[in-house]
Amino acid sequence: MSRRELFGSLCVMVALVNLARVVFAPLVQPVAADLGVAPAALGVVPTAAWLGSAAPRLPTGYLLTRVPRHYVVTATGLLLVATSAGTAFAPSLWWLTVGAFLMGVSSGMYFIAANPLVTELYPERVGWAVGFHGMASQVAAVGAPLGVSAVLLVGDWRTTFLALSAVALATTVVMVVAARRTPLPDAGAADRSLLVALRAQWRIILTGVVIVGVSGFLWNGLFNLYGPYLAAEKGIDESTGRSLLSLMFAAGVPAFLVSGRLADRVPNVPLLLSIIGGFAASVVALTLVEGLLAVAALSVVVGYVIHALFPVIDTYMLASIPDENRASAYALFSAAMMLAQALGSGGVGWVVAAGVSYTAAYRGLAAIVGLTTVGLYVLHRAGRLPTGGQPGETPS
Repeated sequence: MSRRELFGSLCVMVALVNLARVVFAPLVQPVAADLGVAPAALGVVPTAAWLGSAAPRLPTGYLLTRVPRHYVVTATGLLLVATSAGTAFAPSLWWLTVGAFLMGVSSGMYFIAANPLVTELYPERVGWAVGFHGMASQVAAVGAPLGVSAVLLVGDWRTTFLALSAVALATTVVMVVAARRTPLPDAGAADRSLLVALRAQWRIILTGVVIVGVSGFLWNGLFNLYGPYLAAEKGIDESTGRSLLSLMFAAGVPAFLVSGRLADRVPNVPLLLSIIGGFAASVVALTLVEGLLAVAALSVVVGYVIHALFPVIDTYMLASIPDENRASAYALFSAAMMLAQALGSGGVGWVVAAGVSYTAAYRGLAAIVGLTTVGLYVLHRAGRLPTGGQPGETPS
């Protein structure tokens, strides 16, 4: 039962740290009114949260070579408690931006420390554990607007951050108690060097970065500019565009659980290639259809397929990398793939500003994803890719 309690508290915590990255978007208008700034000026705030999430991933990987995973997870909970409480008292845009960055740092540290711990708690069901944990994170993304709206009925935007801090504190306490009751795995005891992990596992790290980096670049460029794309190319108004984006994210909730369970049952490389190939095809289909119902249907398909990628790639990485390299190799993979996909919205925005249409940009990127899928398939058939995806199996 103690293992279940720890896993349950981790699922709550992952929802909270993900909420720390997405909570700023639905608060733009009340925050702007209170601070006396234009809503557009707050664009820097969510950017700071995502930069904060990317920044600590490699340093956290190094920290995990010295400190047990559950200690780092506990530290991220305490950091979220402090930073969200501090953000609640932000008197200026600068303070709010710093608070967003530090809240993002807590999320980046959490994912690097918690994902290996989750897989080690359930080594016999890695895909299921990663998928359920990821589903909890996605629920927070989908529910953020509704949760913020509920809090604003009884308080102001500052109340949102105070509530987040309070729930994070309670969850951290529960997590600490559960960790003390749980016989924790010592699988990472021999993981003491990022460089050793890179030398030993560079093939699977590189494979993961290529898969997520290329697909994530397109995904980042699509969802961050989805509203402007629909307005410019499909004639769909801004409010409806936001609803379709929410629908796209909501489709990811079942995708995490279903694909995570599937990753425990089938070879991961063919599954990954099917997912990214399907993602490329669904994006092309999205650019071809017309009409609100057709766009809504393709929004669901695109959202489901891309979110199915994440638990499978985590299973591919974490289930097959040996104990002595797991956390370090995962940190190297995560830091590199985050950097690659973070450039997506900027890249698409740049080419559109240069006169290329959204449709042409997305079709071009989808073609690159498709060609990458073909190239990886050829390497897989030639036995040149790590097989991955089976608990305890080392990369080939």
